[in-house]
Amino acid sequence: MTKAVHKFGGSSLSSAARYQAVANIIIGQCQSGDCIVVSAAGKTTNTLVALWQSYQQQDERAFSDILLQVENHQLQLIDELFNAPQQSSLVAELRDELSSIGRQAQSRQLLEAPLLAFGEIWSARLLAALLNTLNIAAQDVDARTLFTQHQGQLMHSQNRSACHQALDQDKIYVVTGFIAADSAGNTVTLGRNGSDYSATLLANYLDAASVSIWTDTPGVFSTDPRKVGNAIKYSKVCRAQANLLARLGNPVLHAKTLSPLKETAIKLQVRSSFDPDVQGTEVVKQGYSKEKRFVTTFGDLDLLRVDTLVSGEVGALSQLIQHGIHHFNQNGEDYLLVPSEFTHQVVLRLSGRVTIVESHLRGFAVVAPSPDIAPLVRQAQAVLDEQAVVVRFTHSATDYALFLTDQAIDSDVLAILHDKLVNKGRELAVIIAGLGNVGEVFLSQCQQQIARLQSQFDLKVVALLRSQKMVFCPSGLTLSQWQQQWHSEAQDYSHEELLDRISELDYEHKVVIDITASEAFSQLYPDFAAHDCHLISANKYAGTAQHDWYQALRTQLQERNLLWRYNTSVGAGLPVNFALADLQNSGDRVVRIEGVFSGTLSWLCSSFDGTRPFSELVLAAQEMGYTEPDPREDLSGRDMQRKLLILARELGLQLELDDIALEALMPETLAEGSWEAFLARKDELDAFYQQRQEAAQAADKVLRYTGALEIDASGTVRAKVGIAQVAQGSAIANLTPGDNIFVITTQWYEQNPLVIQGPGAGKEVTAAGIHSDLYWLTQQLR
Repeated sequence: MTKAVHKFGGSSLSSAARYQAVANIIIGQCQSGDCIVVSAAGKTTNTLVALWQSYQQQDERAFSDILLQVENHQLQLIDELFNAPQQSSLVAELRDELSSIGRQAQSRQLLEAPLLAFGEIWSARLLAALLNTLNIAAQDVDARTLFTQHQGQLMHSQNRSACHQALDQDKIYVVTGFIAADSAGNTVTLGRNGSDYSATLLANYLDAASVSIWTDTPGVFSTDPRKVGNAIKYSKVCRAQANLLARLGNPVLHAKTLSPLKETAIKLQVRSSFDPDVQGTEVVKQGYSKEKRFVTTFGDLDLLRVDTLVSGEVGALSQLIQHGIHHFNQNGEDYLLVPSEFTHQVVLRLSGRVTIVESHLRGFAVVAPSPDIAPLVRQAQAVLDEQAVVVRFTHSATDYALFLTDQAIDSDVLAILHDKLVNKGRELAVIIAGLGNVGEVFLSQCQQQIARLQSQFDLKVVALLRSQKMVFCPSGLTLSQWQQQWHSEAQDYSHEELLDRISELDYEHKVVIDITASEAFSQLYPDFAAHDCHLISANKYAGTAQHDWYQALRTQLQERNLLWRYNTSVGAGLPVNFALADLQNSGDRVVRIEGVFSGTLSWLCSSFDGTRPFSELVLAAQEMGYTEPDPREDLSGRDMQRKLLILARELGLQLELDDIALEALMPETLAEGSWEAFLARKDELDAFYQQRQEAAQAADKVLRYTGALEIDASGTVRAKVGIAQVAQGSAIANLTPGDNIFVITTQWYEQNPLVIQGPGAGKEVTAAGIHSDLYWLTQQLR
C-alpha cells in the first residue's frame, strides 16, 4: 500500500552529489511501497528540446554535438555514482539507446515525444540502481505502462487498475514523470513540468496519503525569495490560490498539478531537497488555510484577444506549446497571456480569430483575498507611479489583479511592492465560543474594534462556536453577515474536530475567547494552550478550578509564552483585575477586598425596602432577565464565591473554592427540589430575609450580600461570602441597585480605601470588557 508519493525535479538530480542527497532523503522519509517520481536530471530536457530542434532543421553537426552532450552528462553521473561492474552494464545500455536515437535521426524516423522521454527514463533508472546499492529494494518503472491517454484524455479507470497491479510489492518504485502512452502504445508527454502532474495523478490512482514535491526552494513564498530578501514563506496555502498562482506562471506549482487532488484528502507539500530538515509549505483544501497575499512577476508575454474561444481550447493550446496560458475575460472579451516565444504557434492555431493587443509585456500579478483586491490595486498603482513604471494593461478579478508593463519589474521595485502590498502587521486568529446575549453584542462591536486595531494587527474572526455547532473559516468570517453564515454553514463538531481545525490555522497568533458559562468547555483550556492559543475568558470555571489544575494551566501558558486574561469573569467591564495587578506591580500590598460582586444580588438587596416581600423582588428580577433561569443559582452565592476566589488567585493566594466560607441568601432547605416546589414555599424565603433585615435595622445598618477577603500581617487568609450588615454611610450601603462595588484596602490605601464601582452585569458592559481584554492582548503581543 503506497503511503506517500515523492517527486524530485531536475534541479534535485542535477549532479551525482544531488542524486546521493535525494537517496538520503528517500532513506529517511520513505517506506516500502512508496513511489518516487522523477524529472530529467538538471537541464537534460532543455538539451533534448535543442536536440529535437536541430533534427527538425536537419543540422547534422549540431545534432551530433548535442547528442554528445547528452551522453557525456549521463556518463559523468554513472562514473560518479557506481563502481566498475555496475558502470559497465549501465554504459552499454546508455550507448545502445543513444545509437538507436542516432539511427532514427539518420533515417528521418525520430519522434519528438520518445526523444523527450529519454531524460526521465534515465533519471528513474539511475536513482533505482543507486538505491539498490544502498540496500534499499527499488525498481524503476516506465510511466508509459501506467498512464494511458485516448484522444488526449487520460483513461482514469484503466490507469488506476494498472497502477495497483504494477506497484503492489514491498519496494520503492521510481517512476518516470512527464510521460504517458496513447491507446496505441505511442509515447505522449504531459507538458513541460508535467512530472508534478505525474506525481499527483499517481497519488490519486494509488489513494496515497500524501504527495511531496521536492524542489530547490523550501516552499511557497509571498514573492520570489531570490529577488526579495524578506519574502514570506507560508506554512500553508489553500489549493485555490495555489492553482491561481500556477495559472499565472508561478514556477513552484504548475498548471494541472492540483487537479488530481480535487475531492481527495491527499496532502500536498512543497519542500526543498537542498534543505530537507526545513518544514515546507502544505497545500491544503479550501477552508483549511486563510488566503494569503502574493506578488508574482512575469517574463516576456504577449496579450492576445480571441474571438469565440471553444471549451477546452486553452488547455489544448497549453499542451501545444508545452507551457501554461492564462485566460481571462474583460468587458465580455476573451484574452490570453502567452509567452512571447510561443505566440506565433498560438496565432497559427487560432488563425482568423486572434488579435495581438500588446507584445513583449512584463509586469506582475497580485493575488490576495477578495476584500483586499481593490485597495491593493490602488496601492500598487501608486507605487508604479512613484517608480515611473509604465503600465500598458491592467485587469482586476475577484481574487487577483494583473499589471502588464513596458519594463521588467526589477528587484528594487518588487521589494517596494512586496513591502506595501504583502508585509502587514502581525496576524491574530480569533475563535469565539458563546453566542448568547453577551456574545451577540461582542460580535456587533467587533467590526469597529477590529478596524481600530488593524494598524497594529491583522485580526480575523475565524470561528464561532455555540453548544455543539461551529462555523470555521480560516480566511475570516464576514462579521456584518455572521448570523447568515451561522444559519447556512453551522455544523455539528466534536472537541477533537475543533482542535484539529485550530491546529491547521497558520496565523502568527491565535486566541480563544470564551463567553460561555460551560465548565466542560473551560476544561479544554490546556488543549487550546497545547495548540498555542492565548485565552480570554468571561467564563469563571477555569479560574476557580482545583488549584493543581489551575496552576498547571498557568505553568503551561507561561512555558509557551501564552497570555490569559479574564477581567470580565469578575465585575463585567470594571477594571478590577487590572487594578489589582497595577497595585502589586507598584510594590503595594493588598490586605483586604470587600464588596458586592453580583449585579443580581446587588439589585435585590438594594431594592428591598419592606414594601413588598423579598420573593416578589426575586420573581421580578427573573422576569427582567437579571437572574439565572433558576434564581436559586444566584441566591446560593456560589457565583460570588467563585469571583472572590478569582480575585484571591490574582493576588497569588493558593486558595480552593471550599476555603471560602459560603452563606446562601436563602434557607438551605429551599435549595433542594424543583423550582415549582420553591415557589410553593416562597414565604420561607420572605421570613428568612425579613428576620435578617430587621436585625440590621435594629443595629442602624443595612443588609447587603458581600464577599470579603482579608490577609493579616502573618499571611493568614480569611475569606467569606454571605449576608452582611453594613454601616449606613458606607459606599456598600449606598450602592446603586444592580452595581458592583470593590473596596480595596492596601498598605498605601489604608485610611481611604480604593473603590471601584459600576455596572457589574449587562451584556453591553461585559462585551466591552472582553474587547478591553482583546486590546490588552494585542498590546502585549506587540
